[in-house]
Amino acid sequence: MAFISWQELFRKLFFKYIAAKPEPDRMTYRTSLVLFAAVALLQAGGCYSKKTKEDMTTTQTKDQAVEASHDSHSYSNPEAIAVSHLDLDIEVLFDQKTLRGTATLNLNRKQQSNNLILDARDLKILKVTDSGSNAELPFKLGENKEVFGQPLEITLKPETKSVTIQYETSPEAAALQWLNPQQTAGKVYPFMFTQSQAILARTWIPCQDSPGVRFTYNAKVKVPKEMLALMSAENPVQKSADGVYTFKMDQPIPSYLMALSVGDLAFKNLGDRTGIYAEPVSLEAAAYEFAELEKMLVTAEKLYGKYRWNRYDLLLLPPSFPFGGMENPRITFLTPTIIAKDRSLTSLVAHELAHSWSGNLVTNATWNDFWLNEGFTVYFERRIMEAMYGKDYADMLKVLGMQDLNRTLDELGADQPDTRLKLDLEGRDPDDGLTDIAYEKGNYFLLNIENAVGREKFDAFLNGYFQKFAFQTMTTDAFVKYLEAELIKHDPELAQKINYEAWIFKPGIPKNAIKVNSVRFEKVEKAATDWKNGKPASQIATKEWSSHEWLHFLRALPATLSSDQMQELDKTFNFTNSGNSEILAAWLEIAVKNNYEPADKALENFLIHVGRRKFLIPLYKALLATPNGKEKAKAIYAKARPNYHAVATSTIDEFLKEK
Repeated sequence: MAFISWQELFRKLFFKYIAAKPEPDRMTYRTSLVLFAAVALLQAGGCYSKKTKEDMTTTQTKDQAVEASHDSHSYSNPEAIAVSHLDLDIEVLFDQKTLRGTATLNLNRKQQSNNLILDARDLKILKVTDSGSNAELPFKLGENKEVFGQPLEITLKPETKSVTIQYETSPEAAALQWLNPQQTAGKVYPFMFTQSQAILARTWIPCQDSPGVRFTYNAKVKVPKEMLALMSAENPVQKSADGVYTFKMDQPIPSYLMALSVGDLAFKNLGDRTGIYAEPVSLEAAAYEFAELEKMLVTAEKLYGKYRWNRYDLLLLPPSFPFGGMENPRITFLTPTIIAKDRSLTSLVAHELAHSWSGNLVTNATWNDFWLNEGFTVYFERRIMEAMYGKDYADMLKVLGMQDLNRTLDELGADQPDTRLKLDLEGRDPDDGLTDIAYEKGNYFLLNIENAVGREKFDAFLNGYFQKFAFQTMTTDAFVKYLEAELIKHDPELAQKINYEAWIFKPGIPKNAIKVNSVRFEKVEKAATDWKNGKPASQIATKEWSSHEWLHFLRALPATLSSDQMQELDKTFNFTNSGNSEILAAWLEIAVKNNYEPADKALENFLIHVGRRKFLIPLYKALLATPNGKEKAKAIYAKARPNYHAVATSTIDEFLKEK
């Protein structure tokens, strides 16, 4: 809760009181108000005594929000000295698997302190100088901790306005994925890409690695002349003769949105503001799959306002990329697993595009507030898909999302603290918060607000939210304050319907949650039931099914299937040889659980060549739950691990070690 006046405190306590009363027993609003005032004033002193550092959060200015939000995942001290701009000058050395060069940081010295603290992990710091005078500055690296790395403490001169850090990365830098030619689509040149979220930017740039610190940047990057370099900035569309590229990002971004990729890449325009980068052998297929990108961008603007980042391009990465997509400003990094040849998996692109508003424009201040990025983005993504393809299509996505949420709740336990939207990740890897709770529970909460106030009113609220807090950070408590002021507006009945206290600060799903359903899925469920009751698979009418309907069909199958049933389904629908990664991954999980040996080769091939965490984790867990599965999982993992990004291996290493 933010620090508030006694009047505001009284109002909050009153609404909490009135909402807790059963409807028949409530007094009238006016009578309750009068009687409750005395109690609230008597309690005020006790409430004030419980303030914490986070309770002092305010949204009056960007600086105040940053200063007041304690980020337990960063050593940095932006409340005293904040980085405002970065000039990066680096060379990409494939032979050594390192980056080498300098980072020059412009500083906003807010307090009378000469101690600048940055985040660093596995970085070799060679020299630090005052950028103005070129005088060397004393520095030291503190205790090195797993996941968090080290604080880099630099002693400034009173007149220092910027510092230049000469450094190089480690070959084991967790943000950097180095691929040999055989791991690429073209098989000729190596490839490198970064993944900075959540706190991996510190492994390739000394920085204040917190989502609450935003800065602009310029960069000069030297790469082998056969390759193209791209960043989360203004990008080239063709290769440079000398392998030197310059970049500019003049809108402030947090460190986790710093991105770099280097490889044999080509570009194709998809519209006035949109395009696709991919390896030449993959370019045409990617251009076909994402042909509607410009239309998607226009659709998003009609919903929640002007796109603020100039261009929106896509980069199709090799399959070892650990996520479906990464919303790096101006250029989304994408997994090739969404190439389905029928444009049926492009909701993922809608999700990354939506991040251009929720996340990139208005950013969670800490990783405890991660749901403010992802919950809003899932909601926005499905609004885009509804506008483009209709309500029935978007309803399928909602139901699939609800299935994912229920699965996560079952795995974690509905009463587990990590099923709250507002998390407490103190001392833990923020990747622990990368679950469907932030995504799907966050979206479900927003759907419930929409249901309570009506879509028109909720859209106006969201438009105002993105406008008011553009290029700023947001905490959960500040959002609650904004929600109360702009939407609830002293209405106790509406406060009870929205019930943000239960959604945000308590585990599980509130009992008053709305239900989601899909007309198209009802037909799929009937088909699955008919098959279970003996109808031949060949007689199921599947011609018009999308990827979503196929996925729902597989999820609707019984947990235990006979060998004959598995063979019938596979022979009829050719699941084991599916070119659709979503369908194949779902089928392989069923195959593992039912010991369907004809899929073993496809399983091993999939796990070796695909690095997307969404697919890897369920499949390895399914293997470990079967007899002799541990040996099989470890044998496959020994072959596959070199193809995975550190974001994936850190998770899989842990639970394979536990088994």
